[in-house]
Amino acid sequence: MALSSMYTDTTVQRRNDTAGRMQPMNLSEIFQRAELIDELGLVEQLLLDRTHSTSALLSASGAYTVAAGGKRLRAGLVLLAARFGAYDFERASHPAVAIELLHTASLIHDDLVDNAGQRRGRTTVHSRWDKDVALMLGDYLFAVAANELANEPDPRIIGFYVQAVQTMVEGELNPVTQLAPLDVALGQYYRKIGAKTAILFEAACKCGIAVTGGTPEQIEALGRFGYDFGLAFQIVDDVLDFIGDELLLGKPAGNDLREGTLTLPLIYAVSDSTTPILNELARTARPDPLRIPQIIAAVRAAGGDASALFEARNLIERAKSHLTIFPPSATRRTLAELGEFVLNRHQ
Repeated sequence: MALSSMYTDTTVQRRNDTAGRMQPMNLSEIFQRAELIDELGLVEQLLLDRTHSTSALLSASGAYTVAAGGKRLRAGLVLLAARFGAYDFERASHPAVAIELLHTASLIHDDLVDNAGQRRGRTTVHSRWDKDVALMLGDYLFAVAANELANEPDPRIIGFYVQAVQTMVEGELNPVTQLAPLDVALGQYYRKIGAKTAILFEAACKCGIAVTGGTPEQIEALGRFGYDFGLAFQIVDDVLDFIGDELLLGKPAGNDLREGTLTLPLIYAVSDSTTPILNELARTARPDPLRIPQIIAAVRAAGGDASALFEARNLIERAKSHLTIFPPSATRRTLAELGEFVLNRHQ
């Protein structure tokens, strides 16, 4: 798959059409402006190389998973963060490759736990092969990621990633279990998405600046940027489950509800609505799969999706505020544009 073709599903408003109207700019164009496309192409090739194994099953399933693509946003953040220091692609490539391997491994295991049939519009590994292959592939990719980081002389780098993986695993065992009262539901939700998503974005940004000589203050600032960025990314992803289409999502709309996953649009809708179906959900926190279309309609009518997107906007603004430690630059601009990209994924 050509790298530029991976990004056409999600966009940022930054260019004019022939009529002079603002039109979305896709992620490929953001990375093109930042002169990242070639380097991300090298990361892509490294991912294919690293997934090769003496086991034919691991090689086949690994290549299949990497070929499914993805935005490579985490790798892009590593490379961008590295540009705030003394940039060296060879050194930055190790945490860039490792972050994508860790993310892919976590998705394979998540799909296995959830018994999901699709990921990124393709059959999941355990569905195409079997559960044993998926389990082993996930384990293998975690090991390959660790080996990739062994090439990095700064011990902080592997420490950032180990802490992130530990947090991710712990987060999987702390789901959102209730929709009311609001403060309890929000606490559970943010703990969940912080561990599930934001922690890996945080690690990507911290590792990128650390490998190129960033100060402790710069590492901390970029880590905070990555964490808030990751929270917003997951919130928008959760909104898409209510308003997106299957072609965009790579999975059926309402999939989170079918799996019993309680997310921010639903939490806000329940708190703001007197609709009977949402009141019932507030008491049981167990969506009836047969009523998913009704629940989606009720959430949107109550403005749950809009409230969640407003929260995502606030988080992106907070993320950008952490960048003021750095002087204005093309890299800082690109990170701000990526924040806008996150917010416009629903369009």
